[in-house]
Amino acid sequence: MSTSAGTHAGAFTPLDWTLFVSIGLIWGSSFLFIAIGLRAFEPGLVTWLRVAFGAAVLWLVPGARRHVARSDVPRIVALSILWVAIPMTLFPFAEQRISSGLAGLVNGCLPIFAAVVAALMLRRMPRRVQLTGLAVGFLGVIAIALPALGAGSSEAIGLLMVVLAVACYAVAVNIATPLTQRYGSLPVMARMLAIGTLWTAPLGLWSLPGSSFAWGSFVAVAALGTLGTGLGFVVMGRLVARVGSTRGSFAIYVVPVVALILGAVFLDEAVHPLSVAGIALVIAGAILASRKEAAP
Repeated sequence: MSTSAGTHAGAFTPLDWTLFVSIGLIWGSSFLFIAIGLRAFEPGLVTWLRVAFGAAVLWLVPGARRHVARSDVPRIVALSILWVAIPMTLFPFAEQRISSGLAGLVNGCLPIFAAVVAALMLRRMPRRVQLTGLAVGFLGVIAIALPALGAGSSEAIGLLMVVLAVACYAVAVNIATPLTQRYGSLPVMARMLAIGTLWTAPLGLWSLPGSSFAWGSFVAVAALGTLGTGLGFVVMGRLVARVGSTRGSFAIYVVPVVALILGAVFLDEAVHPLSVAGIALVIAGAILASRKEAAP
């Protein structure tokens, strides 16, 4: 269990911003695809199919088959559990209890979790400007989520599932940083998803009898796998390799914004004026996060 600083400690370049925004768009739309998939498929089947689609599309790329040292295989196995098996199983179950927009909003806590884990592993704190960005962005997430937090017991369980999933993500994104720097994002993520397919297969097979079939749900899960899982992980791996796990995880602050907008447009989920104000805070936090990182 170790991490490393990013290879680019300066202010974000156009490439960094492209990766940053892409993550927000790709993963923000994932919550909509999950909600559509759940109309016909059981949660375990949604998870298994998305991981299988993601692994399959990555292994079609020749670069995914580049050599990885045997000594790093245990780290990739750990990633397959912490970044795939546990959180991707929890999210569909959580979305049976809470809205897709709220799931995306709680997911916005990842930068704080990731920054804490990185500080412990690297034994140094982020710069004050990044800490300010964390606080401002998190206030934005709270503002966006607050109107939806009238939680009963069922919603509380769903929220707890998402929080546990995000904690797993925070550890995983730090473990992934040195691996993607060493081998590139594609070989690491392809192996991670292939192993993750094995972990999620038992629950997926068990969910088959309780699932029906609908083309809309199938297309949504296929998009969830190829884009939100396959492409999303490769882009995120590339981003954290360049700017580090703390600044890279700030891209998740864009996810609640995208999830909120898509939930309102396609699922008729309400948007509170306070949530709109939260979007401005999220953008401000992301700009602060993009500033030059502290030197080791």
